[in-house]
Amino acid sequence: MKNIRNFCIIAHIDHGKSTIADRLLQLTGTVSDRDAQEQVLDDMELERERGITIKSHAIQMDYAENNEKYVLNLIDTPGHVDFSYEVSRSIAACEGALLIVDATQGIQAQTISNLYLAIEHDLEIIPVLNKMDLANAMPDEVKDQIVDLIGCDYEDIIEASGKTGYGIDNILKAIVQKVPAPKGDPDGPFQALIFDSVFNSFRGIIAYFRVMNGEIHKNDLVKFVNTKKEYEANEIGVLRLKPEPRKVLKAGDVGYIISGIKTSKEVKVGDTITHVDRPCAAVAGFEDVKPMVFAGIYPIDTDDYEELRNSMEKLQLNDASLTYEPESSQALGFGFRCGFLGLLHMDIIQERLDREFDMSVITTMPNVSYQVVTNRNERIEVHNPSGLPEQKYIDHIEEPYIKAQIITSADYIGPVMKLCLDKRGTLKNQVYLTTTRVEITMDMPLGEIVFDFYDKLKSISKGYASFDYHVTGYLPAKLVKLDILLNGESVDALSTLTHHDNAYDLGRKICVKLKELIPRQQFDIAIQAAIGAKVIAR
Repeated sequence: MKNIRNFCIIAHIDHGKSTIADRLLQLTGTVSDRDAQEQVLDDMELERERGITIKSHAIQMDYAENNEKYVLNLIDTPGHVDFSYEVSRSIAACEGALLIVDATQGIQAQTISNLYLAIEHDLEIIPVLNKMDLANAMPDEVKDQIVDLIGCDYEDIIEASGKTGYGIDNILKAIVQKVPAPKGDPDGPFQALIFDSVFNSFRGIIAYFRVMNGEIHKNDLVKFVNTKKEYEANEIGVLRLKPEPRKVLKAGDVGYIISGIKTSKEVKVGDTITHVDRPCAAVAGFEDVKPMVFAGIYPIDTDDYEELRNSMEKLQLNDASLTYEPESSQALGFGFRCGFLGLLHMDIIQERLDREFDMSVITTMPNVSYQVVTNRNERIEVHNPSGLPEQKYIDHIEEPYIKAQIITSADYIGPVMKLCLDKRGTLKNQVYLTTTRVEITMDMPLGEIVFDFYDKLKSISKGYASFDYHVTGYLPAKLVKLDILLNGESVDALSTLTHHDNAYDLGRKICVKLKELIPRQQFDIAIQAAIGAKVIAR
């Protein structure tokens, strides 16, 4: 066990962590030159097209130093704010983390939030300054930022370039010297944490796990603690570029298990695997995901409903942060109400349904969950505007609020502030990280962010502002239900919950858009937006 190192990579989107992972794999000889390609670990077409990591991937490398052989398990993580759930799982399975910062951009919001996650889990942090080969790198300024953030020494920061391969050998040395070996009892009862799972149409469900204590042999009888199901371990092994079967896996190892599981509900990410005859307690320190954005997904052809259900099940295996439940709509028939972590996540799910399962779907307008307090003082959670009780039974409605941290260049403070205040935000704090970069902390309603906030923030700051948020709680708000009427009939799929002040603009926008989209008839069709019985746009 003393020669095993488990580590993950933390970075903001586009700071070059997939490239550094490529170089580590090449230097340790894990990937032959023939198999080498850019972003080796990003195996989805979508990830390559957009240049982002969506899923965390695990891979094992061999490394020798001073005639000692080491086994390094790298768990690569996404960098976008919508996928922080994937990052939390990777961190739970590791003892150390590489903190990669772009020398041309400095520290961004997502780096900070993922770093705090790692520090909470007591991970050993190794700071790396990437993209040192670029002419506009600012090593001294960025080093100051890193020292302020994690309190390390200047000598601890490794200068590197993923593109040219400079400094990669120093990173490997630092991992071996600084990251602690896994702690665990090799003779204790077998205990392993599942951090990911994938569906294979021939072998069933493959679960990826990290062994905490004990050991597992091929053909052992194992039990999943949460679902209480028992299986035989038909095949176990380690994750190289292709899975490699092994006879035994011991404490500290990262590997996979195939036991012919067919239904996706039987494998939960974050569950614990143990032996049937010597069971152990569940592994703690791993939280359930909370979806932030809700939207309805309906098949274009209503006969495809069952197929869509199967596709969703298989997708949920690979992406545990997707939640869904059946719902029906008068206009669109049967479908699902899905919960997503954010707008990018919703976009990716739609795209994956289309590519991987050939499902064409319609998505309704995204919204957040609200809490309705009735006259009888009961609390109802509402994910869908059509689930709102009648106005006469409602005492007040509460909406989720977030604490948003925005890091931007000082030139754009004015426009960024205006954007946040227009979205009903209140300024909490403003700190200058350096003379030219400032961190703004705002309290804002989550519902205002869901729609186009991120795009607007990027465009007014010329792409420089970075944004991270977490939900703080619910506050009362003056919300109204906006109905869209066609020929006097309300269309449930178009109704939304919105703030009283925005209702008129939104109603007008939707009516104008529908006028363009709906084909002309030989007679008048009234398109109206109404709040209750009062029509506000036509």
